[in-house]
Amino acid sequence: MLFCKINPILWITLGLSCAFGMGCQPQTLPETFTGPATSRTANSASEITAEIEYLGELKIPTGFIFQDTQLGGLSGITYDSERNLYYALSDDRAIQGPARFYTLEIDLNPLVVNPIGITPLVDQNSRPFPPYSVDPEGIALTRRDTLFISSEGDVERDVQPFIKEFSLEGKELQSLPIPDKFRAQNGQGIRNNLAFESLTLSPSEQFLYTAPESALVQDGEPANLEKGTPIRILQYDLTTGQPVQEFYYLTERVLTEPNSPDGFMVHGLVELLAWDETRLLSLERGFTEDVGNTILLYEVFLEDATDIQQIASLKEVTLQDIQPAQKRLLLDLRTLEIPLDNLEGMTFGPELPDGRRSLIVVSDNNFNPLQVTQFLVFAITLEE
Repeated sequence: MLFCKINPILWITLGLSCAFGMGCQPQTLPETFTGPATSRTANSASEITAEIEYLGELKIPTGFIFQDTQLGGLSGITYDSERNLYYALSDDRAIQGPARFYTLEIDLNPLVVNPIGITPLVDQNSRPFPPYSVDPEGIALTRRDTLFISSEGDVERDVQPFIKEFSLEGKELQSLPIPDKFRAQNGQGIRNNLAFESLTLSPSEQFLYTAPESALVQDGEPANLEKGTPIRILQYDLTTGQPVQEFYYLTERVLTEPNSPDGFMVHGLVELLAWDETRLLSLERGFTEDVGNTILLYEVFLEDATDIQQIASLKEVTLQDIQPAQKRLLLDLRTLEIPLDNLEGMTFGPELPDGRRSLIVVSDNNFNPLQVTQFLVFAITLEE
């Protein structure tokens, strides 16, 4: 594979194109930084109003090298308001480089992304994670200057998922217990590459939420063209460090049909972001081979949802008797009329001059030269 190695500040500010087998050529990209403003408004039954406006995008081509490491695989992102920095987690399984997160500076007007550091992740004995022993996906910053990070594990290699707390220097501090029903064992638990993609902290930092991307084996099947997949949102109480509740969340079905009968297709829950203690944003991503990505952004309400922690299998109960997490569509990103990459990381950023909150969404390029690392920026308002 051929890579372009250039100064990061120059590239990301001016906008350069670096494609597989091609050189890096300067471009003028006004549309890239400020796409057409698009707003969507949704009103819930409880008179909660949400409004979201698209502000712009920025793309980093695969092959961009920073500090001798390829920048890519950005599966999660979190905002440090005290330092006005972002920590973006790579889902590299310690193959392209060490398991790691990047420290980024992001200016929103104009949209500029400047990587300023790489932090390798190490275990409690300060040892790097071996290749294929970790698949980092979700990241959330605490006010104690620590990071919770989720890993999907690897079912085929008998590597279990985890949720661990790390210092900002990248050292593992502790692990949260994973309920047995989520562990891949005895023909149940997570599916390979469809585990803990999402991770978020409530504003009080009492609760941590995560969820698998698709149904646990004992709960149902992955999404298809006819129906969505049943997912458990897992809630931890960080005052005790224990899982305390689980909530039933149903994704949408696969929305685009493949061109061939055996074409690959998937749709799942890839990110959660807490607005308050029981209200979240969710990001659902679908992909259909030879067609592309479908990205849906929802507002999610857990307050009246049934706690299903004691239910061993959703296949064995009547789902009509369970109150699911309610969700309301905020934005179908296809309406932005821009190419959508593999978006799966999401964080709130700083407050905008007009008082609205910024929302940053980032894609995982899978280190694929046909993909890019895509940043999308929105202004969002959620009010009661």
